[in-house]
Amino acid sequence: MGGSSGGAALEVRDLRREFGGIKALDGVTFAVGPGERRGVIGPNGAGKTTLFNVLTGEVRPTGGSVRLRGEDVTGRPTWQLARRGLARMYQRNELFEPLETRANVALAIGARRGPYRPLTAAPAVELEAADLLLGQVGLAGRERTPARSLSHGERRQLELAVALAASPQVLLLDEPTAGMSPAETARIADLIASLDRTLTILIVEHDVDVVFRLADRISVLHEGRVIADGTAEEIRGDVRVNEVYLGKAVRA
Repeated sequence: MGGSSGGAALEVRDLRREFGGIKALDGVTFAVGPGERRGVIGPNGAGKTTLFNVLTGEVRPTGGSVRLRGEDVTGRPTWQLARRGLARMYQRNELFEPLETRANVALAIGARRGPYRPLTAAPAVELEAADLLLGQVGLAGRERTPARSLSHGERRQLELAVALAASPQVLLLDEPTAGMSPAETARIADLIASLDRTLTILIVEHDVDVVFRLADRISVLHEGRVIADGTAEEIRGDVRVNEVYLGKAVRA
């Protein structure tokens, strides 16, 4: 299922991953076009996290392939994928808690050029770029605030800035609004919607309203398979999707 693979920013073909006798991914196939916002939804245990872990090189697939901008990157380690333009914002906090927000972003910018080095060695241009990214994600004025002093919503904003610091071409967002208040959720959704359309985004999110707002197309996973793929309107009207997920999600 999915759109044409011609010129796809990200493409998976017959992707499989088994853990013992469990088929976490069972022949997942789809293609994401350049600049597209693709949502991935489904019930718990559908394979969403395993999909992201395979895409980012943290888990090797049992079978199938992953192509990034036409290049076969199946099984490549995370650092090689990052160098090829793939970044991920994790569901769990991935910050240097004692460091200021500016330092967290500057370290991520510096990592593009090689191994981590002392922050005192960060060129002024990297600190300036960090401040620009902080402003982009709504944290202007919080440059000197330690990450551990931020609210949960602000931490997610900072994590988005850290992910963008890698100058990715494909960005994976893993539950970006998890644990947020409605106001924080709306703020993050606005930030994601405002990102430049040269950036391709794949978003896994339990809040279906956020997905329906942001995604151009949505892929629905169930028991490791893609059971539907289409626009928000098409997914809302899909009988099977409502049976296995949307009806339950709305009631919840």
